[in-house]
This record gives sequence, structure tokens and C-alpha cells, in this order.
Amino acid sequence: MEKKIKSAPRLALRIEELCRRLPEDVDGILITSEVNRLYFTGLQSSAGTLLVLKNAGGFFIIDSRYIEKARAVVRNCEVLLQEPCKLFAQLAGLFAQHQVRRLAVEGEYMSISTFREYKRQLSEFAQLVSLPPVNRLLREMRGLKSTEEIRLIERSQEITDRAFTHICGYIREGMTEREIAGELLDFTYRQGSERPAFDFIVVSGENSSMPHGVPTERKVRQGDFITMDFGCVVGGYCSDMTRTVAIGAVTEEQQRVYDTVLAAQEAAIRMVRAGVLCQQVDQAARDLINAAGYQGCFGHGTGHSLGVEIHEPPAFNTVDKTPCLPGMVITVEPGIYLEGRFGVRIEDMVCVTKEGSINLTRSEKKLLLL
Repeated sequence: MEKKIKSAPRLALRIEELCRRLPEDVDGILITSEVNRLYFTGLQSSAGTLLVLKNAGGFFIIDSRYIEKARAVVRNCEVLLQEPCKLFAQLAGLFAQHQVRRLAVEGEYMSISTFREYKRQLSEFAQLVSLPPVNRLLREMRGLKSTEEIRLIERSQEITDRAFTHICGYIREGMTEREIAGELLDFTYRQGSERPAFDFIVVSGENSSMPHGVPTERKVRQGDFITMDFGCVVGGYCSDMTRTVAIGAVTEEQQRVYDTVLAAQEAAIRMVRAGVLCQQVDQAARDLINAAGYQGCFGHGTGHSLGVEIHEPPAFNTVDKTPCLPGMVITVEPGIYLEGRFGVRIEDMVCVTKEGSINLTRSEKKLLLL
């Protein structure tokens, strides 16, 4: 893997790179979102404030609930105990100590009300600004996965693959969608998943025509398609996979739709390589589905990047012109949905390489009849 995939900098170098690439007109950046804290410090926590300064590096302020763990885990910045109700005073002190005059924030993660509160509390010490180039920088850094990040995604996917094998041996006619979803969730926890990457989708029969349907008390029966979209989390990193299986026999139409979706996915995967636009990958899948007579039955994008979040930019869709770069991890998940009847989606995760891509998903893709 390390010889084939160009990696982003290791965790210890991320803050250094962030400082180097920040715009000249800011002294640093204030990071408050859970996902970016994890990305830059390696610590999963529901609280904490990361201050990164060009002339002084990183300062991670965190309360007593996490301080012991933070001191053990965070190695690339100074860890400071957040004093009760004194966060803004501590930040102001650091601003004064390091002559901070203008500071960027995460404009794509900080709410307007939070931004206003930070400005109200800190405006006499420094100017806080939300800058598009900074938001773009954070997206670009997180978009290229390091070798360590890819390993965590692979470990997460290994659990997801095992869960699919397990559930195919578990499903029986008469079970409800909720029973199947519950077993998937329990199994992934038993296998080491930290949490579900998102709310699992298990839909059958006519419900499978809804791409983001939720599990119900509907009982699966002969002739049903069952679409299962699920993923795990290991080390804070997500996996995402969709498989469609059938109970008993399927009709010629069902088989034709399944084969069309699989062919569209394979066409899109073949298109993935460094330099190809995300839009072009989407078009490869969409053209095949449309040519098969299912125009208007594929309403979502062909895929999305993922990492510490289940949906990250860039994405394989009709408008994203971002070029694929080595180290990006993106799903490929075309589908066909016949309203009120049935639907099919097949999803893998691929890692972009210079020559093509590496498929991180191992589960069988031929139509399984349970």
C-alpha cells in the first residue's frame, strides 16, 4: 500500500504544514470542530479548542474530562488544562503572549452564533475572520489520506466486510428490516467498531426504491431485494459499503437492473485515476445507466469522499470538477430506483492512485440469492 499510494504528511507534521500554508495575512487559526480537532491532534473528544499559531505551533486547550488522555495522546502541540469558565481568558492570554492580531476560524464548521460569541469575547485582543482560502486548505489537507489514515479506513472496512458475510447467513424470510439492521449493528460492535459511521440503511421490497429509507417493521419475503448501506468507525475513521441481495429467486427485470448497476459501478471504477475529474467518473456511471433505459432513475451522485466524516469533499457528481489525486478515498455507489417497486445500489470505497485505484472493499458483488 505505501509503495502505491502517495500519502499526506503524518500526524506529527500536520500542524507544521498547516502553519506553512496559512494565508500571509493571518497569524494562525482557531479550530473548534470535533472532526478537525481529531485530524490535527489524533484525539477523539467532544470538547476542546485547538489554537495553531505560525510563530508558536499548536496549543490544545481541553477540560478535566479529557486532560489525562490528551496528555498521553497529543504529541504535536502543547496541551493545556481548560480552567472552568475561563477559555476566553486563556485564549486572550495566548494572543497577548504571541502577539496575535488576526486569526482565522473554520468557517465551514463554526456556526454563526458561535462565531459572534468568539468575536464578542475576543475582539479587543485579535480580529477573527472566516476566509475561503483557509476553508479550502482544510479540505485539501483532509482530502489526501496518509498511510495511517488509509490503514484505519481499511480496518474499519474489514469489520464491514465481515458484517456483510455474517448478515447474509443470518437473514431469513419473515425477519423485519429493523431486526436485520439491529443484528448488523450488534455484530459490528462485537467486531470492534467504535460506533456506526451513520444510521444503517436496511430497506426491502418496495422500500428499497428509497435511497435513504430507514428500517421499518416490514418483513422480508420471497422475491425481495434487500439493500443494506452501512459502515463502521475505527480510530475515528469511517467505512461505507452498500450491497443489494435477494430472497429466493428474482425476475428478469430485477436481474437486468442489478446487472446494469454493477456494470455502471465497474465503469466508474475503471475511470478513477489521478487527473480525471470527479465529474467524469460520475458521467461514466450515469451514461451507462441512461443508455440502458433508466434515465431519471439515478438521482444521487456516484460517490463521496470520506475519512473522519462520512461525507467529505470532493464527490463524484455532475458538477464537481475537482481532479482526482493520489491518496483520495472515495466511494463509488451508483443505483437505480423504480419508485414504489424496488431499487438497487452497490457501493465500494476506492483509493486513488496515479495509475488507477485500489478497491478497499472485499465483499462479493455478484447478486446473492439468500
